[in-house]
Amino acid sequence: MPVFYSPVPGKLQAALAYAGGSVFSNNRTADSDFTREQEDASVVNELVSHLPLQMLLYFNIVYFPCWWFSAVFMLEVKFHYLPGYYQALLVTGVTLLTIVEAARLYLGYVGNLQEKVPELAAFCLLSFVLQVPVLLFFLTDEGTLVLPLERAVHSLYLLLLLAQVLASFLALRTMTRKLTLLFHLRQFGSSAGWRASATRG
Repeated sequence: MPVFYSPVPGKLQAALAYAGGSVFSNNRTADSDFTREQEDASVVNELVSHLPLQMLLYFNIVYFPCWWFSAVFMLEVKFHYLPGYYQALLVTGVTLLTIVEAARLYLGYVGNLQEKVPELAAFCLLSFVLQVPVLLFFLTDEGTLVLPLERAVHSLYLLLLLAQVLASFLALRTMTRKLTLLFHLRQFGSSAGWRASATRG
């Protein structure tokens, strides 16, 4: 945008812009910082919820009951053929996945829809630190007598979890960028207000 020379001194120009903005509130000029206010409002009101993550969470809610019934049914089929420690490990794993899944999905929904970084970070951490290792144990340890149907449902669930981890990482990056920009805008606004008050004083 070209910058034009104005014969009006800077202080007088700022005072006239302020007075014009106060008197003609419905007809602000370019000198009244209305454009900057609109840009700040658009940044504040911009939604950064991640649609792919929300779709993956929805698919997870639909798929998890199918996975749970399949896992429990196959565990019952092979339970008596397993050593005692594998029985305890598998029961603990299914129980842990079930309990963590409820908290994980809640954190994912709240963190994504309400744009809360701590909840979304906790969702990503629970997915990567707890759910993925347990599923890898179910899939890779041959001592658990992995059945073909079991391998299929665990693999699909693992792919869904990995996609959610990636999508939540991208959503976290977008949300932190927005928060950083809002912080800088507030700092800029407070410093601009201080300078304006100092100039008027």
